[in-house]
Amino acid sequence: MTWLSSFDQTLFRAINSGLSHPWLDRLMPFLSGNDFFFPLLLLCLGGLVWKGGARGRICALLLVLIVVFGDTFICTSIKDAVGRPRPFVDLPDVNHLVGRGRHSSMPSNHAANWFAALVVLGTYYRRSLFFMLPLACAVGFSRIYNGVHYPSDVLAGATLGAAYAGITLHGLELAWSRFGARWLPLWHARFPSLRNPRVIEHDPAASTKEATPAAPIDLHWLRLGYLFIGALLVVRLGYIASDEIELSEDEAYQWVWSKHPALSYYSKPPLIALTQLAGTSLWGDIEFGVRFFSPLIAAAISLLLLRFFAREVNARAGFWLITIVSTTPLLAVGATLMTVDPLSVLFWTCAMVWGWRAIQPDADWRPWAAVGLWMGLGFLSKYTNLIQWLCWAVFFILWPPARCHLRRPGPWLALAINLVCALPVLVWNARHDWITVAHVAQDGNLDQPWRPNPAHLFDFLLAEAALLNPVFFVGTVCAATAFWSRHRHHPLLIFFFSMGAPLFLLYLLLTLHTRVHPNWIAPAVLPLFCLMVVHWQFRSREGMAGIKRSLAAGLTFGLVTVVILHDTDLTGRLLNRSLPARVDPLRRVRGWRESAEMIDAERRKFLDQGRDCFLIGDHYGITGLLSFYIEEARERIHGKPLVYYVDSGIPKNQFHFWPGYWELRPADNAIYVDGMKPPPLKDNWVWPWLKGDRDLTVNDPPKPRATPEILLEQFHSVTDLGVYEIKRGGRVFHRYQLFLCEGLR
Repeated sequence: MTWLSSFDQTLFRAINSGLSHPWLDRLMPFLSGNDFFFPLLLLCLGGLVWKGGARGRICALLLVLIVVFGDTFICTSIKDAVGRPRPFVDLPDVNHLVGRGRHSSMPSNHAANWFAALVVLGTYYRRSLFFMLPLACAVGFSRIYNGVHYPSDVLAGATLGAAYAGITLHGLELAWSRFGARWLPLWHARFPSLRNPRVIEHDPAASTKEATPAAPIDLHWLRLGYLFIGALLVVRLGYIASDEIELSEDEAYQWVWSKHPALSYYSKPPLIALTQLAGTSLWGDIEFGVRFFSPLIAAAISLLLLRFFAREVNARAGFWLITIVSTTPLLAVGATLMTVDPLSVLFWTCAMVWGWRAIQPDADWRPWAAVGLWMGLGFLSKYTNLIQWLCWAVFFILWPPARCHLRRPGPWLALAINLVCALPVLVWNARHDWITVAHVAQDGNLDQPWRPNPAHLFDFLLAEAALLNPVFFVGTVCAATAFWSRHRHHPLLIFFFSMGAPLFLLYLLLTLHTRVHPNWIAPAVLPLFCLMVVHWQFRSREGMAGIKRSLAAGLTFGLVTVVILHDTDLTGRLLNRSLPARVDPLRRVRGWRESAEMIDAERRKFLDQGRDCFLIGDHYGITGLLSFYIEEARERIHGKPLVYYVDSGIPKNQFHFWPGYWELRPADNAIYVDGMKPPPLKDNWVWPWLKGDRDLTVNDPPKPRATPEILLEQFHSVTDLGVYEIKRGGRVFHRYQLFLCEGLR
């Protein structure tokens, strides 16, 4: 091994230094990454999808899936496990020409991606080998020349990429040949082979037995939906099991709740805490345990919608609905993070599906009982779900034939069950001076005078258009307004409209008064998407052109956006520049472990001096994150905690109702953690970033704060320890100002 390592370094020196030339110094960084690569890649993929027929579409799909999955999970996991330092870290005088990279050296992701793409393209288009093989070798060579990989890293990456691409293609072909004819005989008859996808048209002269499919076309789409949901569930579970992201502030805060079970909490009902408690009881206090139920809930929602559409509309529309849901950024985030929104959307959707059964003419009281239970569980998840009763009122107004149910016990039974489910929240609030009512009113600025602000309305619509996918957002708005003129007598469309539009319009109206968070309308998204799919299916059957192209554009845009949202580092690899930290969507779920390690290291400096020291957070989010990511704090979450929220005597969050440092830490010392908020972004940052300006001022640090007055009142002495930065890939993700507080009064 010593000889191999020596040979590896010698060969690296021969390429990196021995072949050094000014012309190569310009060419090799260009091969490793340039501004033209990503647009050219999109153009090529678009050409395959548009003009490549079945072969091109399958090739493009497998190319994206294999390369992204291999880069994100396989190669990155091996890098972290091997932990080999980059050449420019270990060796002196390295000719280092490109970025430093976030992960270790072995294997090379560039080499793995290019050789995986080489295998996929070579399988479907053999002539592509004539230009792909030289390109893949040149890119691998450039990684050595640029000083960021050893030759063995490139060789390992190339071998690994070619191997997992070949194994995946062979495995899919084997699975298709063995199970495709049984599960999806219609498509298997047209595409007998995935590696050679030639469409075989139906022969009218064939026998009736051979020409008749083994299952109806609707069953084929239903089975395809099952496969899609199952595959997506596996991918999402694998993603949350990786180290790609950490907990968000709300997740960590609600994890602390789960360690203190109660009838309700300061700002939310109790079901989120119970769900996280169930997950961590199964898997332990790790990110996977906290988030375990989020992908399961997303799969359950998709399965529910697929079967509902297969029964009430058709399975084909149901399949495209769940693909739309999966490529909508807002819903994709909800399928990963375990907050109140996944539970809220699940029970809102369950109440909608059972509600449709309940309003049928021959329905008895049992579907209404289920509606009451689902709405009650929805209320125990998020207070927004109470607005679903307004949606029911709108439906009874818009569809008079359904009003006969108001003369029956069903709706009133549902209301009674909903009220019973609300009892824990009511009891807890009665014991705590109805603090949640005051909090909700304050959160929506309902206690402030009504002063219309059109800017909030514009910001809300812009945010919703981005998070709901611009194509689907426009399609939904058009469907919600246009169906009145063509299908206003269709009860299912009116039902979908009633289950979604009132909530959306209510928050739209609220934006004229205050700023509304984009996720507040989450329960309304699925009913409105159901309306969109059914409406545009009707219009497609009427002969309207462009619907399939719009669907393809929306799915393509959504897939790219969702993939990047799950790993924003892809922008650095594709565009040759990383997003500024303050606009990186993953900033809220990255850097917390490093933050906790840094803050705990500062605390231990005082422990080594024989002085006991606890931590105080300035925000409930940082308090929860430090409680989770500092091992000692996680173990001491009960009894005498290590981390506290600053005690001002005013109820601002759940920490107010638990014993604080006044009761548990008399006369002790503390470190106060001020999570410094970055200054607002400058309006002109986008164009300099697109041009590749490395001297952007978006990371300008905020000014250090003066010592907070509350600390001076609570402690005998307070010392400013300075500002600390947490960086990732050269970008400042988080800043903290620490204060040593000695002698609690």
